[in-house]
Amino acid sequence: MLTFAVKFKTMEDKNVKGHAALFTAYLIFGLNTPVSKTVLAEGDTSPMALTFFRFAGAAALFWLASLFVKKERVCRRDIFLFFIASMFGILINQMSFIVGLSMTSPIDASVITTTVPILTMILAAFFLREPITWKKAGGVLVGAAGALLLIFNGSSVHSGSVNRIGDWLCVLSCTAFALYLTAFKKLILRYSAITSMKWMFLYATVVGLPFCWRDVASVPYAALPPDTVIRIVYVVALATFAAYLLIPIGQKSLRPTVVSMYNYLQPLVSSIVAVVAGMDVFGWSKGIASLLVFLGVYLVTQSKSRAQLEAEQQRRKMAATEV
Repeated sequence: MLTFAVKFKTMEDKNVKGHAALFTAYLIFGLNTPVSKTVLAEGDTSPMALTFFRFAGAAALFWLASLFVKKERVCRRDIFLFFIASMFGILINQMSFIVGLSMTSPIDASVITTTVPILTMILAAFFLREPITWKKAGGVLVGAAGALLLIFNGSSVHSGSVNRIGDWLCVLSCTAFALYLTAFKKLILRYSAITSMKWMFLYATVVGLPFCWRDVASVPYAALPPDTVIRIVYVVALATFAAYLLIPIGQKSLRPTVVSMYNYLQPLVSSIVAVVAGMDVFGWSKGIASLLVFLGVYLVTQSKSRAQLEAEQQRRKMAATEV
């Protein structure tokens, strides 16, 4: 009994640590949206150039950080798996989204990102045999409703004529990230966040270079204003290095669907930033939307995992045997 209590306490501590890490990461992502928009609006830095800065900058920081932590040996098979994980979790995810966003409307792109938890829930059932319970499905849909209410209420930009290829690229981005969260969870569990990310961002940098080189070379570096440089540093150091350092911490202790639910925090944070900056007002709709987002996350975290359901089934069998 004491052993079980210790294990439960350890698991509970890991869950709290995982939630704290994900909350911080997606808070940074939410702040990154307006920061990146201001950088791109100036016209000196293209979306592809900014994306490559994220790849290369984060790769350099993760490899530098690896010099100050205990070295981990990565087997050849896992080095190859990190390459595949990098293609889905970083390269395809980020590049297809930024290109898709340039071809479609911000509203369409934001709406499509709300499918990440839904896709993750379905793929987790396939790859990890995680059950799709009523509570989990309900939480995903409630959170999606809150995110959609924030998106449509907070935007005054109409879609107009949009390129459907851009929409499909955003769908590709969401699907790639959902695949990364589910198919590579066991790989992420085997290594520290720094080890995982240093290999993944290195691969993303090497593969992404041919696609981004022309945009990177055309940036007028000497003419960039100091405040623009500071915002680019934020995007690289915080919105990429720090955030991607925190996400694997959440992946280690929480189920993929729970991790993906934090995606709904991004429109919430963006709305709060708009209110604080005086660009929007906090009305009843934003209040309801915020409650729906947090309620959705709560419901998903309270849903039972495969391990919990199997443990309950085992207890019932033991109880029946004793009777």
